[in-house]
Amino acid sequence: MQGLDFRRKRRKSDSRATGRPRRSRRRTVHRGLHFDNGKVPLHFAREKTGVNRLNVRGIVVWAVEILIVCMLAVFLVAAFGQRVSTAGDSMSPALKNGDVLLINRAAYHIKSPARGDIVAFRQEDNGHYSVKRIVGLPGETVQIADGKVLIDGEEMTKDIYVSDIEYAGEAVQPVELGDDEYFVIGDNHAASDDSRLPGIGSISRTEIYGQAWFIVSPFEDFGFISNEG
Repeated sequence: MQGLDFRRKRRKSDSRATGRPRRSRRRTVHRGLHFDNGKVPLHFAREKTGVNRLNVRGIVVWAVEILIVCMLAVFLVAAFGQRVSTAGDSMSPALKNGDVLLINRAAYHIKSPARGDIVAFRQEDNGHYSVKRIVGLPGETVQIADGKVLIDGEEMTKDIYVSDIEYAGEAVQPVELGDDEYFVIGDNHAASDDSRLPGIGSISRTEIYGQAWFIVSPFEDFGFISNEG
């Protein structure tokens, strides 16, 4: 019995055998892709990683402005915001016991202390500030006679709280002030320790802390200090 051959016979693809033209393989064209030796090149857009120059400039300007404001605030506090509290009624009625004052430390870097100014000062042997009114200036002669203040022999009628001074102290005799010395008296003459006392005497320019210019508290006294006696 003849064996059966189930193998599939290969179809001849020769166009000569079939008489039909040979079918070409379809090529898939990938648009937008460029092949080079079988490799697909990848193109990535360059990303901006640096901070925009305008933003940097704005940050720098902002930082400089903040620094200037801080420096100005420190200067204003140091120059005009130093606080001193009054103790006692030696400057009544202009100032009361317990008044909190702002001291202008910059004023006397621009001008010299003037007669009638209310100043805060501290002497070397004193641990606290005193607040008094200037009546005598450098180079002048101060004397208290018959309850009146005499400057170079002339009666002083302004820039002082005018009332008879019962106690003349060291000023019972003419007191000659040096080139940088000031004679100070409290407005409440009877309750003031000032230049009339030998333990205080005249004060030097370097001992003057600054000019009292504003009352912070109590609220009912809030406002500028008048330098008029």
